[in-house]
Amino acid sequence: MFIRFLATVFLFTGAIAAPVVTPRQSITVLSASQISTYKPYTYFASTGYCSAAVTKAWNCGANCNANAGFKWVASGGDGDNIQYWFVGYSPTLGEIIVSHQGTDTSELLPVLTDVDIDQVHLDSAHFPGISSSVKVHDGFANAQLKAAESVLAAVNTALSRYPTTKVTLVGHSLGAAISLLDSVYLPLHLPSTITYKTITYGMPRVGNQEFANYVDGNTHIHLTHINNKEDPVPVLPPLFLGYIQPAGEIHIQDSNAWDNCPGQDNASDKCSTGDVPTIFEWDISNHGGPYDGVSMGC
Repeated sequence: MFIRFLATVFLFTGAIAAPVVTPRQSITVLSASQISTYKPYTYFASTGYCSAAVTKAWNCGANCNANAGFKWVASGGDGDNIQYWFVGYSPTLGEIIVSHQGTDTSELLPVLTDVDIDQVHLDSAHFPGISSSVKVHDGFANAQLKAAESVLAAVNTALSRYPTTKVTLVGHSLGAAISLLDSVYLPLHLPSTITYKTITYGMPRVGNQEFANYVDGNTHIHLTHINNKEDPVPVLPPLFLGYIQPAGEIHIQDSNAWDNCPGQDNASDKCSTGDVPTIFEWDISNHGGPYDGVSMGC
């Protein structure tokens, strides 16, 4: 695996096709007040790293205290075979929250750079009606399916228990990939009156061009993916393996300014694809944050 990883790194540094460049002038800087609106979700994503027992008790210290009053509905996973997850209701936001655990970057990077990794069709039983041209990373698809039905049942319970039709999905790293797949999955099984948004952090590329187009074109999916400085995970798997990021990136600069990067894989150096074009710009320490002062982890 390590030899394969090194070989892929050399490919990564010299064989990436350039994506379509979005004009620099279309990039906008978020105000402090706009940035602050993401903070509750950042804490919810960080809390996704906590065990099911901890999220049930909602006693995880600063992460839980930042969203005091949260109404737990369900949690699961074992932190190993199945990523931790939880579902509940935020009275402050008036939304059902779904959060998924990320993973250690030492385990994630080899998976993201494995040239032999398969792109697969979404499981037709869980994703009915999705075109066969839509393909996603095999490992991400498997990780999402392991908890999909339990998460769906928990969201149904939450919607029946609390006065809202809003569902927000959050996650960091692998948890971000799972949450994006959830944002495709849940609308296929819940009433059309439900509205969704997906807010992720350090999200890898999840699928092919058709998948990115599906995400961007689906009226039920409203994606924001926030990337920190020179974090390499959002630019993996490489473009030359057929992976594309959907639109909706916010890129945190070295100055800590937050830039809105329109389009798919915006090639401006103010956005992840342009800012981290090769391994020589990677800084894996940026992956965990901080995101407006919040570092990921329970």
